[in-house]
Amino acid sequence: MRKIGLVGGISWVSTIDYYRFINEGVNERLGGVNFAECLIYSLNFGDVQDKTWEGSFDLLHNACESLKQSGAEAIVLCANTAHLFADQLQEKIALPIIHIGTETAKAINATGIKNIGLLGTVFTMEKDFYIKKLEDHGLNVLVPSKKETRDYIQFTLKEELGRGVILEETKTQYIQIINDLIKGGAEGIILGCTEIPMLISQDDFEIPVFDTTKIHCEAIVDYMLS
Repeated sequence: MRKIGLVGGISWVSTIDYYRFINEGVNERLGGVNFAECLIYSLNFGDVQDKTWEGSFDLLHNACESLKQSGAEAIVLCANTAHLFADQLQEKIALPIIHIGTETAKAINATGIKNIGLLGTVFTMEKDFYIKKLEDHGLNVLVPSKKETRDYIQFTLKEELGRGVILEETKTQYIQIINDLIKGGAEGIILGCTEIPMLISQDDFEIPVFDTTKIHCEAIVDYMLS
């Protein structure tokens, strides 16, 4: 089994899901009492917020280097937004980074869908580091058209879901936002922040919903056991 290093704490609530899904995936394939051999470097999300995502390269780089020195053979960034620096980090640390955007694109392409709606942080929805990965795999990406809608998603991710707070009225708003994307042509929806699946799931929609956390974890298990 290959040993992986997880950069977590961004946020801690979704890092729990990563740890659970990866261990469950390894055990499902190997059986018995076999579980994942992994390392977790849990960042203080407050430090990330103080520096802003765009100023957090050094925080992420130090975490990756620490994991490498501890024996990690590949790195996992346990947040979609952290992939803002994925290519730079991979080059700097000379270890593979299992990219959540690439793995999500592969999963979508397997269904034949081309027009895909995306929800995530404002960085994920507005910058090209994530959307371009999807577009490079032939996908047409749709995000909420109104700035205030994207800002609302950002606020709830940071102030509610990132703290483990689940509100029914927020779920109602997210469903409406997604229904608007469907009306705009989306054939499927990417839950492009690792906290969003805490709030909504496939059960809430008839069209395919792509949980990036679960997709990422499946790819991680594939890598570990390959």
